[in-house]
Amino acid sequence: MLDTVGQYRTAMAQFAGMKQLEVWYARLDVDSALQEYGSQFKPKLVRRTDKQLAKARTKDSMTAFSKLCQVDGGKVRIVDESPLIVPIAQLAAGRELDEIVESLHQLLRDYRATLEFDRRVLLEAFELTDLARKVVGVGSVGTRAYIALMLGRDGQDPLFLQMKEAEASVLEEFLGPSQFANHGERVVVGQRLMQAVSDIFLGWLHVKSGLDDKPRDFYVRQLKDWKGSAEIEQMIPRGMSAYGKLCGWTLARAHARSGDRIAIAAYLGNSDTFDRAIVEFSKAYADQNERDYQALTEAVNSGKVKAQTGL
Repeated sequence: MLDTVGQYRTAMAQFAGMKQLEVWYARLDVDSALQEYGSQFKPKLVRRTDKQLAKARTKDSMTAFSKLCQVDGGKVRIVDESPLIVPIAQLAAGRELDEIVESLHQLLRDYRATLEFDRRVLLEAFELTDLARKVVGVGSVGTRAYIALMLGRDGQDPLFLQMKEAEASVLEEFLGPSQFANHGERVVVGQRLMQAVSDIFLGWLHVKSGLDDKPRDFYVRQLKDWKGSAEIEQMIPRGMSAYGKLCGWTLARAHARSGDRIAIAAYLGNSDTFDRAIVEFSKAYADQNERDYQALTEAVNSGKVKAQTGL
């Protein structure tokens, strides 16, 4: 942890001394990073990482298509895996499906307008075929998320889009409303600003009255676009340290692009005071999480809180 924060601080100092365009074009190449830090990992883990990278490069719409779709009555449809994946036909029970489909086409037109012109042209090559609600990860629990199946010239040319609900920032309570009226736009602008490379279909839309008759904002991106993650459970201490440094550098680059890198670097200083303060905070936060989990477990065991699994 100390190495991670230390790398963030030193990287921010480096970015503070760069020219604007140098910061903007700064990149972290995964293959180069593996060559530089590979000696700090066990050979077996390096080979596993190479395989994970190769696997991530196959995570595209075609992969999602083979797992999430089936042919039904001669038409390609998203599979029903309720409650994790619920197709629109099932969600629309009691409503006119044709009206819902037409409203979806209008939403796609609104979303298309948020893309760059060349990506609008690319999106026009695909036609909306099906839509489903999809349960998402821990960070988005309680929010709405949908996946849209788009098909190109034939049944083997898919594009999967994911629409994730965007709510008000937790900072609004203290700093006031965002300058962006659409929370999805706020998320997209932030990602474009902080990420070296964003999804080419990253955009946003607003639903005036959804399936629950409430207005909601969403941001849109591809469901699968070479996303991958490190297997930190398999890392040895030296490898974890190297990975932490990569994360620290990446976070510093994001903050250097989106904030005042000179002011941040000046605040962090040259000593490790900031590094140690963050480590102490992290330990305290982890301990608090353990206490919270223990309190929840006791509440469940006593019957004070009802817990359900397998939903």
